[in-house]
Amino acid sequence: MSAPLAAAVTGVSLWSPSLPGFAFAADVLAGRAEPAATPLPRPAPALLAPTERRRAPDTVAIALEAALRACEMAGADPRALPSVFASSYGDLPISDWMCATLAATPTLLSPTKFHNSVHNAAAGYWTIGTGCQRASTALCAWQATFGAGLLAALVEAVADETPVLFVAYDVGATGPMATITPSRGLLATAFVLEPAAAVARPVRAHLTATLETGQAGESGAPVPPRWDAAVGPNAMRAALALVAALASGRADALRFDVGRGTRLAVGVQPAGGGPAP
Repeated sequence: MSAPLAAAVTGVSLWSPSLPGFAFAADVLAGRAEPAATPLPRPAPALLAPTERRRAPDTVAIALEAALRACEMAGADPRALPSVFASSYGDLPISDWMCATLAATPTLLSPTKFHNSVHNAAAGYWTIGTGCQRASTALCAWQATFGAGLLAALVEAVADETPVLFVAYDVGATGPMATITPSRGLLATAFVLEPAAAVARPVRAHLTATLETGQAGESGAPVPPRWDAAVGPNAMRAALALVAALASGRADALRFDVGRGTRLAVGVQPAGGGPAP
């Protein structure tokens, strides 16, 4: 990357059963509230028709909730935004069910379950529900998924000079997969990213991003303590460092793995503030 990628965040969202919404999570982060004592059930994907809503798995429900809320904050028309959807593992419970069914009673394999097992299911449901005909990308990069997805969304926003919706989500593993796949609970985040040179909406923060050699673990930001226990060991936990910087309104310097010994260094600068550290 010859020059930093510069983009503005105009919308951000967060959903987990104990932190149901960005505003609520920001209050928890600031000590004004406590995580929900009783975890909430997954949100209903209101964008979808009743039949599709009933069939939608947890991955789709939380991804669409986060995507819609980020677009609402930005005041952006979902139909007008190209999108990047990132999930480390896709729908693990459905994958576990399909493997068990294929091993024991293969003739009972459900077409609906198979339809929902594909990695781009959430992206597909989003385009159906919103009527969006812009380009959509679904990607995974194991434990580097959030960083890889953020990089892809930033590159697209800057190169194509267009706002981009970035959605990152993961759910918990079940069955034998739970012994080898480090993910628990539900977590989804979303961001509307706009090229800094052409942003037309109110800005929450400015981002500058460059690629570096090294693993993010050497200096990556931890999950804020007030969110740590509430979220648990979800595979998309890395996203919380960026969400926390945006929720607190502070300048920050974050690093995210993008794979193969490379990390994405992201400077976060609140709108109207001084230089990021």
